[in-house]
Amino acid sequence: MEFFFDGDTDDLKVNLSLKEELRKLREETNVETLKQELERERSRRLDLEQKMSDVLKTRCEDSPPQPPRKQQTPAANGTDKQQKETVCSRLHNWLYDRFGVYIEDFRFQPEENTVEAEEPLSAKRLTENMRRLKRGARPVTNFLRNLSALSNWHSVYTSAIAFIIYMNAAWHGWAIPLFLFLAILRLSLNYLIAKGWRIQWSIVPEVSEPVEPPKEDLTVSEKFQLVLDVAQKAQNLFGKMADVLEKIKNLFMWVQPEITQKLYVSLWVAFISSCVLPYKLMGFMIGLYAGIKFFIIDFLFKSCPKLRDKYDTPYIMWNNLPTDPQLKERSNATVSRRLSGCEKVQPVVSRSSLATIPPGVTREEESGRSHNPKKGVFHEVFNLPEIERPLPICENGWRCCLINRDRKMPTDYIRNGMLYVTENYLCFESSSSRSGSSKKNKVIKLVDITDIQKYKVLSVLPGSGMGISIATPSTQKPLVFGAMIHRDEAFETIFTQYMKIMTTTNPET
Repeated sequence: MEFFFDGDTDDLKVNLSLKEELRKLREETNVETLKQELERERSRRLDLEQKMSDVLKTRCEDSPPQPPRKQQTPAANGTDKQQKETVCSRLHNWLYDRFGVYIEDFRFQPEENTVEAEEPLSAKRLTENMRRLKRGARPVTNFLRNLSALSNWHSVYTSAIAFIIYMNAAWHGWAIPLFLFLAILRLSLNYLIAKGWRIQWSIVPEVSEPVEPPKEDLTVSEKFQLVLDVAQKAQNLFGKMADVLEKIKNLFMWVQPEITQKLYVSLWVAFISSCVLPYKLMGFMIGLYAGIKFFIIDFLFKSCPKLRDKYDTPYIMWNNLPTDPQLKERSNATVSRRLSGCEKVQPVVSRSSLATIPPGVTREEESGRSHNPKKGVFHEVFNLPEIERPLPICENGWRCCLINRDRKMPTDYIRNGMLYVTENYLCFESSSSRSGSSKKNKVIKLVDITDIQKYKVLSVLPGSGMGISIATPSTQKPLVFGAMIHRDEAFETIFTQYMKIMTTTNPET
């Protein structure tokens, strides 16, 4: 009995647990279904609200405006608000569609600073840019040439017709309309030329320059020569532009007071005339003066240079205006004249200064020994006898660089410095020598020189070079003094002194 009772108890427990789980499952399924139904109701509500708003919009658009009622329900108030919001949004959209593009243009934005990439240096690109500049400036140069030909009466009939037409226009006050008409005529001719018409009118016949086809493969020397030619043209062009700008600056900065004074008085006269005289009369007078100056006075001045040098005031003023290099030369010349004037006056010599001069040596000899106050007397710098001094032609020395090809160290291979020639020695003073007598300095006896000749350091460069090669028994390879601006002068001095020494030592030869 106990066995059966225990078995029934176990079955009851299992049944109760199963019922409990079944009840939980039912409750969970009910929750899920309720959530799904709630979501359906929400979506239906949103759809109904959307349909209601669409219906209200269509009714507002179709129905005419009605006067407002005195008593409105809360629902009516909400509808009016929606209508107002709809009208405002439509008005805003219409204004933005019509004027939004223009409003966006006035929006303040920070300026973007874009840095253009610089092109590397190229001989081909440099030459092409110079050709482009020449082609672009050709219309301007042709226009100026035609104006100069009109003023010079290159074609008598053309200049006479232009003079009559211009003076008639200036007399009747039509100078400005005449220039505007000529500009319109020029644009019309350019339009016909662009369409393929062959129209060419010029007082001076144009000279067509042969166009050289660009070479694709250039040697190193050809490229270097090409760069030199272009650099020379650019140098001359920049020099002319700098002269013009410096003259204008010096004119307004009272550098030449007598010239600026004329401009100052002319501006005052023009200002007072513009305040007193009517503008029509001013234009008439300026137009007549410009025509007579351009066609008659300039022709006389160009034909008679002496007359121009005496009476052409603008020409004289412009030529007398100095540039900055000319001002520097004038100031240096003034200082040198003052120094020369001071040298003519006998200086007062103090006892202390006389005491420093050795006995038997004059002041001129003592001053002639002075080479560089920072490095001592010349003969002490190179450990030479006191009678050895630089020749008058090279008192200040020639700046150069010594190339010692026997040395392998970079610091010993090339040294910058000054080269001097004395009666018996060739002396090189290194710029890096810190003491008076330095091992970096070089002294060569002229008698020991076995060969001297002009030398070209880089064979690919054009020209004869800027160096001097000197061979001595103490060096395996000749010493080279390169980068000498006055190479020919230095070579002639060294060779002349060398021949003089050799003739003195070997009179038989």
